[in-house]
Amino acid sequence: MAEEKRTVITEEGLKKLQEQLDYLVGTRRNEIAHQIEVARGFGDLSENAEYDAAKSEQAKVEAEIAHLTAVIRNALVVSSSDISTDKVSIGTIVEVENTATGMKQEFAIVGENEADPYQKKISTESPIGNGLLGTTVGEVVTIEIPKGVIEYKVLNIRR
Repeated sequence: MAEEKRTVITEEGLKKLQEQLDYLVGTRRNEIAHQIEVARGFGDLSENAEYDAAKSEQAKVEAEIAHLTAVIRNALVVSSSDISTDKVSIGTIVEVENTATGMKQEFAIVGENEADPYQKKISTESPIGNGLLGTTVGEVVTIEIPKGVIEYKVLNIRR
């Protein structure tokens, strides 16, 4: 069997994944089981759209449960007390300035399962997240992104 990939994740990210898993196992599974039971009451299962839809949803939920279980089992949790602000790393919040436009932004550097660009949480696997990893305050870094190249100056690193 192939070795599963270790997922680097913050304590907050692990908590959210565990909450999602608990919901799927404790609530969503029961809801789907009830839907299947009700659909069985509609008669012939070979032509029962409600039954087919419920079974399909059950398969999706079970796949997500298996995925989340594997991610949590293989998680490498980064404790907030272990996070240094000397360099950009997972769990840090980095303030940068676009050297071309002067625009300042803040990004939280997180594991790939925690990424949420709308909340400025970028993955270490993303071009910008990966490009900022290991940089220090005052450093200027050039990062290749899908739209071209961007240059950031690191202004601040915090937890």
